[in-house]
Amino acid sequence: MRPIKITEGTGLKRLNVNISEELHRNFKAATAAQGLEMTDVLLDFIQKYVAKNGLVAPRKSRRA
Repeated sequence: MRPIKITEGTGLKRLNVNISEELHRNFKAATAAQGLEMTDVLLDFIQKYVAKNGLVAPRKSRRA
């Protein structure tokens, strides 16, 4: 996987997710078998998820 250096002012934000070693291994193998990068597959999923579900209005606090 190509490393992406996140620097201030790039408009990029790092997202860390904890998953099992087995799931990571299987995901990496599945994307590699298709000639894809894990990051690209995850970004595609996130973009489709947001497009389908839209933005959710923030819940109002009960403390007011």
